[in-house]
Amino acid sequence: MADYESDLTRFIRELKSRQPDLEREQREGRAIWWDQELDPEQLRRWRESKVPQKPYVYQAQGE
Repeated sequence: MADYESDLTRFIRELKSRQPDLEREQREGRAIWWDQELDPEQLRRWRESKVPQKPYVYQAQGE
């Protein structure tokens, strides 16, 4: 059983061998969209500016 390799593991290993920059590109993409410091003042203003949503938003007017 020690020689077993799942299809998913083999796929990922082959993908990384075909695209050696894949992990670096993933880290760069994550840094752009996720790894950012939040500005507390901007976050506070965003929360205060939210408008409460009314129930049944898809109901036609006048029903």
